[in-house]
Amino acid sequence: MADRTITLLIVDDHPVVRDGLRGMFASDPGFAVLGEAAGGAEGVELALRLDPDVVLMDLRMPAGSGVEAIADLTRRGARAKVLVLTTYDTDSDTIPAIEAGATGYLLKDAPRDDLFTAVRAAAEGRTVLSPAVASRLVGAVRNPATPAAEVLSAREREVLELVARGTSNREIARELFISEATVKTHLTHLYRKLRVNDRAAAVAVAYDRGILG
Repeated sequence: MADRTITLLIVDDHPVVRDGLRGMFASDPGFAVLGEAAGGAEGVELALRLDPDVVLMDLRMPAGSGVEAIADLTRRGARAKVLVLTTYDTDSDTIPAIEAGATGYLLKDAPRDDLFTAVRAAAEGRTVLSPAVASRLVGAVRNPATPAAEVLSAREREVLELVARGTSNREIARELFISEATVKTHLTHLYRKLRVNDRAAAVAVAYDRGILG
């Protein structure tokens, strides 16, 4: 990667953040920003069309979450590596993003040089984690009370709550403005994390563990 320009796509719902990142990368001839998106769904569309080396992905966005976008890009075999760049470092954010296929995870307070280094590493397929995120992941893996595999994302919780109300996949898709295929993907992840095989068991286990009130 050292002998060629690394291409980027910026996905963030805040225009000021996108402008700042674009200006930052424009100051270094080793990078080229191909485009910007304000939400996950748009980010997936642009990533597939523009084929950047790296996608800088925020997580919590009104127009489609970053985790869903990462999972979609992974499922569709996108070449781009996804580097999460967000303000959130909780277990419910970091673990689902990495499970979905993110190559790295940085916080927005990362120094400019650290961000540049992380993007270069991501373009080469190397994993990059901010120290805070790395500590959280190690803690989640080592703590048997909250193993990484059982941490549900915010969207998975939403799906689970709707399932508990007896909502069908089609109704869940309409309620959350996502496709039925995405609903099924979330359910697959839920079943794996809760170690169950069907909707009824998922709800029962969720109540038993206090995931549902």
